[in-house]
Amino acid sequence: MGADLVAIYGTSVTLGILGRKTDDGNTQFINGIPGVFWYVADPFGTGIAESFEGSGRPHIAGTFNRVPEEVNIRTIRSNKPSFQHLGILYNGNERNSLIKVEEHRALSQEMGYELTAIELDPGNTGAPNPALIPVRMKELSEADVDFIYLGSSSYLRIHADAFTNAAVENGLPVLSPYEEMIRENQALVSIAARAYDVGRVAAEQVLKILRDGDTPGDLPIARVTDFAYVVNMEVARKLGIFPSVEILQVAETIK
Repeated sequence: MGADLVAIYGTSVTLGILGRKTDDGNTQFINGIPGVFWYVADPFGTGIAESFEGSGRPHIAGTFNRVPEEVNIRTIRSNKPSFQHLGILYNGNERNSLIKVEEHRALSQEMGYELTAIELDPGNTGAPNPALIPVRMKELSEADVDFIYLGSSSYLRIHADAFTNAAVENGLPVLSPYEEMIRENQALVSIAARAYDVGRVAAEQVLKILRDGDTPGDLPIARVTDFAYVVNMEVARKLGIFPSVEILQVAETIK
């Protein structure tokens, strides 16, 4: 297309177009054009970038927009003080989804909660069967999890209705890093960067490259530092899980 820069959204798409640092020079991926990624849950764990100081790749810059996982657990505990057991449904074909499971396996030991992680469609190397979402959610319910965490998954984000509806049908609250799943679906709570802010920070990276002439690899990975706390009160009423006064003082509520 003769583009001067390629901006790329999401972990799976970024891996497919830019590859990992170890893929630099491989003609299967874009090499001669600057690339800016955003909405990548863990650019370092996936090998897309080296560190916050820079991507370690001359043609690549990007953003980071996720809150630390400890914050998500504290958010769950503030909504449900009796919380002991976290459930995660994940897509084994998405590296970002696997990384979040690995993070919580370690974090569960540090913060003292039980973790049950169930793969949506094991053995299927293609797109998972969405009909399995309610089946797996039932399995998480039968495992007596207290809360569902949607760590990172483009696939489950696309199937947000099936995912959140199945959770509510099983009496399970969902914390999602995707704010629209609280606003448009039936997730209970989100603490995350607003999509507008993530896009703005990515646009600033683009401008530094195209307008100011900066080399992408010399730019730090730009971080979003403002996060929104959003609670779906209709779902809270359905589940009988009501936020504390302290939460309501800072949260935006969706009725």
